[in-house]
Amino acid sequence: MKKSILAILAVATLFTSCGDSEDTVEFPGDGPGVVPEDGLQGTATEDLILDGTYDLTGALIIPDGKKLTIKAGTKIEAVAGGTDVYIGINKGAKIYVEGTAANPVVIASDLAENSDWGGLVICGNANTSAGTDVIFEVGGFKYGGDDPTDNSGSIEYLVIKGSGAQINADSQYNGISFCAVGSGTTVENIAVINGGDDGVEFYGGSVEATNLYLKNNLDDAIDWTEAWNGKVTNAYIYHDVQGFSTAFEGDKDNAWPTFENITSISTKRGTALQFKKNSGGYINNLYLDGYDNDIDFKDDGAFSNVVIDGNDSATEGGTAKGKLTNTMGTILDISTWTWKDASL
Repeated sequence: MKKSILAILAVATLFTSCGDSEDTVEFPGDGPGVVPEDGLQGTATEDLILDGTYDLTGALIIPDGKKLTIKAGTKIEAVAGGTDVYIGINKGAKIYVEGTAANPVVIASDLAENSDWGGLVICGNANTSAGTDVIFEVGGFKYGGDDPTDNSGSIEYLVIKGSGAQINADSQYNGISFCAVGSGTTVENIAVINGGDDGVEFYGGSVEATNLYLKNNLDDAIDWTEAWNGKVTNAYIYHDVQGFSTAFEGDKDNAWPTFENITSISTKRGTALQFKKNSGGYINNLYLDGYDNDIDFKDDGAFSNVVIDGNDSATEGGTAKGKLTNTMGTILDISTWTWKDASL
């Protein structure tokens, strides 16, 4: 089915994946304002505006200097599935997701099952301990620079379901990968549900995120590495499927990110907060329920690397893995977050 597009696209070249395929067609293909019958995929040569219902059939790439705008209520179905189906925002490009509480944007597979398709990858020019122009694990995207206030756009009221396709034997896509995304970027009211890997992962950068709903992501709900030093305010995390699932995983250097008002609930036990190497951060108002272990310093990091409500995260018995004491905060009220239940 052809789907209407509010696109100001003169011409773009489409590929069956983000590689150098010679099997190309012109985009919008069937005439002005019409997406080709094989759906959204390829590299835009002009700014792209999506407003309606679409099929995502391959890698949709927004290159340096261009922007992708997705209007409120837009629904994008990842129909082909697999590793080559994802949306990539290059360093120097911008994404604007203009959802509202009444009309969020939804990007999902039909059944919204774990690992059905890739996810959303956003690359910025902020700092990362991995260096400058780091190569991301798919698409050959580069990320990282020296501008902590870099602006990759804004994302508001976005629901992602069924992400996390397997990239290789050791890694999968995240629902959203924030790669050196700067503090000039707005991220508010995001749901990632049934992801095959992490809900969101921060690879360096300084971006802040507010109001995250992360349910049944099969690795970590919130993951960070490469000296991310941003902030998460209001995150509700829920696990009720069997498998390895944690609320947090921090890795490598501690750049002291901040977390405010974090609720994480599991019906399948497991570990809530895991810190590798010297990672850590500040956590205020933490509510955990249902975990065997509240905290795990996997590589014997110092308790002082994690500060909860102003205190070192000392655990019962002085061990590096166990239950937290005197840290029970107030559960986050998400009764007004009805946008999180949107579907295709």
